[in-house]
Amino acid sequence: MIAYGFCGSFCTHADSLKALETLIMAGEKVVPVFSEKVLSTSTRFGTHEDLVMKAETLCSAEGIKSIVEAEEKITRGNIDCFIISPCTGNTLAKIAHGITDGTVTMAAKAQLRNGRPILIALASNDALGGNFQNIATLAQRKNVFFVPLGQDDPIKKPTSLVCDFNKIPQALKLAIERKQMQPLLLK
Repeated sequence: MIAYGFCGSFCTHADSLKALETLIMAGEKVVPVFSEKVLSTSTRFGTHEDLVMKAETLCSAEGIKSIVEAEEKITRGNIDCFIISPCTGNTLAKIAHGITDGTVTMAAKAQLRNGRPILIALASNDALGGNFQNIATLAQRKNVFFVPLGQDDPIKKPTSLVCDFNKIPQALKLAIERKQMQPLLLK
């Protein structure tokens, strides 16, 4: 069983949904997990209702939508890997510093407490800025793995990093084996 967490980075939700669909088509059983912002924010990239409906339909499962549910279901759920896709810089920072104030951060805490892997599919405009130290912190932490990532627009957004969502299935297999997919940094 895979848990699949959605955070902000609304412009990458379509890519994340495609990766989720690829996992489902490969036979993975997946339960979606939604951050509070995802559950309440509609943007020019789509409504929160549509995202939740699409993810729950793909997974054939009702999503985890609260801290209480995340603690209970992830702790007792025998989750092989918790994928956070997209993972925002805000969520990344909270996980790096042990802050558990939302559904996705509670799911990450419960998964790590169980000694099981999390896979971070980062999408952050501040990754090479204030969040760079959090990437370094988590890259050294046991059971934390990253989907390979690179700069999406080095000229206009020089501190932005986005993972290659197409690499999630491969990165997942390796994370379950407790291996970081290489190369981590893409050109």
